[in-house]
Amino acid sequence: MATIKRFEDLEIWQEARRLSKEIILLSKTTGLENDYKLKDQIKGSSGSVMDNIAEGFERDGNIEFRQFLSIAKASSGETRSQLYRIFDSGYIEEKALKILVNDYETLSRRISGFISYLNKKEFRGVKYKES
Repeated sequence: MATIKRFEDLEIWQEARRLSKEIILLSKTTGLENDYKLKDQIKGSSGSVMDNIAEGFERDGNIEFRQFLSIAKASSGETRSQLYRIFDSGYIEEKALKILVNDYETLSRRISGFISYLNKKEFRGVKYKES
């Protein structure tokens, strides 16, 4: 893997951003628009996926990055659960539910794969270098 210098270059962050934008669109174009609590929850959890990837990357070390990736993965699961609540409330059709759930499951697997990749690397991070 080439050295990535910006979190914006990470494919998992790009996909998390795309999915977050899908959730924002859903919150503006369905009855979810008026369900303020659920709308805020799913916008928060979907945004948390991309935000935790970014924050972990900026920590400059694999140890903390893996921890934040784990949180991002958990937020992906939280978003999937909220998608079922949105479906059960009648805000989206089953087809849209299946597509979004599948996309978030795929993203979770990719985050897990990236965690596994980092687990095999010896680099701990610039903050752990001995002076």
